[in-house]
Amino acid sequence: MPPSGAIATLVRPLRVFPRHKSTPTATKRTLVSFSSSPTSIPGFWPALRSEYDPSGSRSLSFPRTAAVRHLTGSLTATEGLRFAIVVARFNEIVTRPLLEGALDTFKKYSVKEEDIDVVWVPGSFEIAVVAERLGKSHKYQAILCIGAVIRGDTTHYDAVANSAASGVLSAGLSSGVPCIFGVLTCDNMDQALNRAGGKSGNKGSEAALTAIEMASLFEHYLK
Repeated sequence: MPPSGAIATLVRPLRVFPRHKSTPTATKRTLVSFSSSPTSIPGFWPALRSEYDPSGSRSLSFPRTAAVRHLTGSLTATEGLRFAIVVARFNEIVTRPLLEGALDTFKKYSVKEEDIDVVWVPGSFEIAVVAERLGKSHKYQAILCIGAVIRGDTTHYDAVANSAASGVLSAGLSSGVPCIFGVLTCDNMDQALNRAGGKSGNKGSEAALTAIEMASLFEHYLK
């Protein structure tokens, strides 16, 4: 018997010759024990591979599971979803068209007017703190943040733009409610107007679509 825990295997027949010169020769199978892993045995992997693929034309593969789930939000399942929109008054010539684009999109995707609250704040810097408070109220499935920061001659632009972006992100993480960044950060007024219903589309409308999808994802799958 091989030692306990050892791995035993049969090897090819071994011809045994007696010391004296006699005619008959004996052939017998010898049991050899290995104390190491079978994967270290020469020829182990080729033999296993040929068992799965006798032709040897492809590498060893294992069965795949069919249990993978892909979760995504819906743009049509908006029943019961409530939204808040936080809008900056500064650069209202830009932010109001962005708001109108968002409201039109919500209406197009069957979000009821009574399920939308609009909150005005002085500027983009103040958006995040209000978004966080609204998220923690647990009244809304998503918060849409709309503003416009336009580069000037000083570094004030960088401070406000960076603070608005990081603030909205922090508001979402802190409240657990999706806070959608719909704040334009542009070099000049022409760029901003082009993105508020001009030739570059309406970024408020795009942000509303994002809000619907994220609200649906959280409501139906990530509660």
